[in-house]
Amino acid sequence: MVATTTQLGDFARAVGGDDARVVQVLRPNSDPHGYEPRPKDVVEVATAQVVLESGDGLDPWIDDVVKQSGSDATRLDLGAAVPERLAGEGSGPEASRYDPHWWHDPRNAEAAVAAIRDALVRARPAAAVRYRVNAAAYLLRLRALDAGIAACIGRVPVAQRKLVTDHDAFGYFAARYGIEVVGAVIPSRTTEAQPSARSISELTRLIRAEGVKAVFPESSLNAKLARAVAQQTGATATSTLYGDTLGPPGSSGAAYLAMEQANAAAMVDGFTGTHAGCPISGL
Repeated sequence: MVATTTQLGDFARAVGGDDARVVQVLRPNSDPHGYEPRPKDVVEVATAQVVLESGDGLDPWIDDVVKQSGSDATRLDLGAAVPERLAGEGSGPEASRYDPHWWHDPRNAEAAVAAIRDALVRARPAAAVRYRVNAAAYLLRLRALDAGIAACIGRVPVAQRKLVTDHDAFGYFAARYGIEVVGAVIPSRTTEAQPSARSISELTRLIRAEGVKAVFPESSLNAKLARAVAQQTGATATSTLYGDTLGPPGSSGAAYLAMEQANAAAMVDGFTGTHAGCPISGL
């Protein structure tokens, strides 16, 4: 099985266990929006039984990879399979009908895991029982994650839940947990967009007007501009989020469950100016 992104690779390994070989195209902390496929990717897809795609404009480069490989693998667009959808925005080649960052709502992660389970069962019926057992165990952990994040964010006064990030990647997270998205340094859902002097000026005005306490850089992007915006407005920029990608091995975002817990902890700390974090049991 080939998975385009780090999140999908993590889901696939959780469900497949020792009964599936998962090849993950993107490396941790690599930007999926502007990825340039390599010949190795074509070779891997050529022999895959299943190709997992994030969809919604995040990984369109997989189309050319599959075409070049001549693969007849089952293609699973997980963005199209999730139940919670946020509308896209903007125009041009980077625009999408839907916000592509669907995994930041754990309910969508549940749907993706179920879809991966079903695809694996069809591809290798002999291991169906193990796939179903693995998926059931992981789904329980996803539900614990969702409840834990809700409890953590719920302890933050509503008026303090004001989010400014490097780019507009946390709409799903914000919608799920009652957070107001004030703005982003890159005012787009793709990192290929460029901020203008006007957009930065408007963002700094909003940060001051809304009393935003923290600007959140992202692990896979250069934090220089986010920190400069924070410095101009008196906000902090010490809490980093995982937006488009998991973190490297050994980091707080090395796996999906840990990544979302780390994001919640960073937001709690940034919103409140404390070190309360977000402890969650059952992960």
